[in-house]
Amino acid sequence: MLKKIQIYFETHFALSDGDSASVEHQLNLAAAALLVEMTLQDEHVNDSEVNAVKKVMIDQLKLTADEAENLYALAHEERHQATDYHQFTRLIAQHYTQPQKIKLVEALWAVAFADNVLDKYEEHMVRRISDLIHVSHKDFIRARHRVERS
Repeated sequence: MLKKIQIYFETHFALSDGDSASVEHQLNLAAAALLVEMTLQDEHVNDSEVNAVKKVMIDQLKLTADEAENLYALAHEERHQATDYHQFTRLIAQHYTQPQKIKLVEALWAVAFADNVLDKYEEHMVRRISDLIHVSHKDFIRARHRVERS
């Protein structure tokens, strides 16, 4: 993942053996970081993509508006850095249920389609994350179709 997001995540939200609410919040932050990165996959970040990410962050992942703003700003600032998703996808693969993983894939598709243009890099990222969090190809395709219909 982007260097500043990694540092932010490690400093403020490192996964601990604490209570389950804290673990859930930390996992949601990992998912949010992946969603933010989705907006940066093509060279054309538009307001509809940004708004889609922030809406998912707040509504589905239960992040505060400040957390959503901070994560998005950090990712945008560092957009030309190399990426590594494994830190976040590993947490999600280990702790999310299969329905939660599929819901995350749907959210990634929603961000990819938010501007009504699916870029090949966006599709590649959704496919890569789906593989890393162990979502079957069948569920990957079904999630895409559900988003396209909505």
